[in-house]
Amino acid sequence: MYKKQNVFLIKIFLIVSLFFTLASSNSIQSYQEKFNLSKIAYLNIILSNNKAKEIEYLKELIKYGNILGKSTMKYKLELNRLNKKESVHKPVFKKFTYQKKYTILSVKQTKNSITIRFNKKIDKSFIEFKEYKANRYYYDNFYLKGNFKFARETKLKFDAISKTIVTQASKNRLKISLMNKKNPKTIYIINKSNIIIKILDKPKKSKVKTTIKPSKKVIPNKFQNQNYFSPNNKVIVIDPGHGGKDAGAVGSKRKYEKKIVLNVGKYLRDELKKDGYKVFLTRNRDKYIRLSNRTKFANKKNATLFISIHANSIAKKRAHKVHGLETFFLSPARSKRAKRVAAKENKGDMGSMNWSSKNSFLTILNQKKITESNKLAIDVQKNMLHTLRKTYGKKRIADGGVREAPFWVLVGAQMPSILIEVGYISHPVEGKRIYTRKYQKLIAKGIAKGINSYFKKN
Repeated sequence: MYKKQNVFLIKIFLIVSLFFTLASSNSIQSYQEKFNLSKIAYLNIILSNNKAKEIEYLKELIKYGNILGKSTMKYKLELNRLNKKESVHKPVFKKFTYQKKYTILSVKQTKNSITIRFNKKIDKSFIEFKEYKANRYYYDNFYLKGNFKFARETKLKFDAISKTIVTQASKNRLKISLMNKKNPKTIYIINKSNIIIKILDKPKKSKVKTTIKPSKKVIPNKFQNQNYFSPNNKVIVIDPGHGGKDAGAVGSKRKYEKKIVLNVGKYLRDELKKDGYKVFLTRNRDKYIRLSNRTKFANKKNATLFISIHANSIAKKRAHKVHGLETFFLSPARSKRAKRVAAKENKGDMGSMNWSSKNSFLTILNQKKITESNKLAIDVQKNMLHTLRKTYGKKRIADGGVREAPFWVLVGAQMPSILIEVGYISHPVEGKRIYTRKYQKLIAKGIAKGINSYFKKN
């Protein structure tokens, strides 16, 4: 009888232990799922630049990571960094007693540019640009949404510009006027809470005569009297967007983006080869290529630059209003328009963007690469506009500006990289124009000139 009781007790013990083992394994799985979901949510929040949510998901990663016995040191370091930033920045804003009254905090000159700093994050609606000619002078006027306490006292002087005037035109409108005998070449960049106006005109030559000894090196005629550089050791990878099953944007009469950008890519290849560069195309026919494989190809070729070419589009309701050129470089999007364009171009291959791909997006966002890509984008945008406007006129070629956006096609590139939108395929006039050989060749020449300009300066 005692033996039977012992056997019965042993069976009960085994059943109870098995139940607890299964329960613990199920809880581990649920914690693993929660950890993975927190990772994905954390990545998405980084792109939207929401600091409060970043802190919330970092705490979750640390909590579930500790339960699972994972290393959470990198998450703890990032959490400490965010907490420190918040504690440092909060008292700084309290020092500005006029913050609510004056929305523009400063207007500063640095060599060939003007930096206007606001007391909050801004977008394109905060600046309006107008130009005209009167009494033999050209005027570039920038109207900024905001008021500046020291508008009268601010004096700006540039060698390439005859006169620069800063005035508070109305209670909520600051005016910066550039006046010159020759039409000024200017662009503006919107970055977080700053607007940077860049003057691209060269300074006037001084009358002092200088003697220059002739160089022993023979310089090609194309680069005579300029900062000479050798394009022979430069490798450029051109990426015509979309292809194959991914047609991209579709214009009137079934005009496909994939065909337009392939033509532009081939013309750009020919222009760059004339200048002595080594050039490769990610695709030279109507072929589908995954986004991640495009930059892998550039890395294998040890490319100096990566240029991705696309054509833009917008919904029919606004198709007749929106047109022009835009150049993007990789960074979290700062404006609604940049986010919209990035979302459209990212659609083609989002299935391949797993956790490791998205994680690489964060790791490559180093400041040096962002700065170099920004410089390249500025030079390319300026030269595309200049080349096309010679033929089509300034009013017909709109400047969409240089922008930041998270394009997956640029993720993983180990070199300065940009994405060019050559025009709006959805626009009734521009859509027809970008399908012509004439326009495609001109824009290829403009991009090539921008690349030459970038290398001469850097």
